[in-house]
Amino acid sequence: MAGDVLQHALLTALIERPCSGSELAGRFDRSIGYFWQATHQQIYRELARLEAAGWIEGLPQESGRGRKRKYRVLAAGREKLERWVGEALSPVAIRDELLVRLRAAALIRPTCLAAELERLAAHHREKLATYRKIEAKDFPPGSQSREQKLRHLVLKAGIEFEKQRAAFCEEAVAILKM
Repeated sequence: MAGDVLQHALLTALIERPCSGSELAGRFDRSIGYFWQATHQQIYRELARLEAAGWIEGLPQESGRGRKRKYRVLAAGREKLERWVGEALSPVAIRDELLVRLRAAALIRPTCLAAELERLAAHHREKLATYRKIEAKDFPPGSQSREQKLRHLVLKAGIEFEKQRAAFCEEAVAILKM
């Protein structure tokens, strides 16, 4: 369930570092958000649900206007995250509009699908470049802790996805232009 994954993604981010909702949304956009997207509004709604469930708490605010309320994970939230990590996973089902369009292109002559695939290939190459910059900055060669190795593994999955997707789009363009 999408909401459940977002809850766990937020718990993960808050265990890494307590922060305010706006800080969390920004961090989310630069890390977990690469692999699990959520709007800022969804993040704020989930924070309220997590707090109501007793899994996180808002830390006392410093006085003053414009101060942002920071959140931290409570023991019950950590336990929930630990249980969730240990649950069985369902295999990921492919649900990809591009594949359906290509199947249709085998039967008809689309006029602009090649151009759209070129645009998508460029998008995936840009994202790949972003991931490689993150990798160079955050994961230099050498020994890494277990935590760093797992984070790097997640990033490498993103790198492989973007490489494959860009190459796939480029191959499809070549075939469509035959």
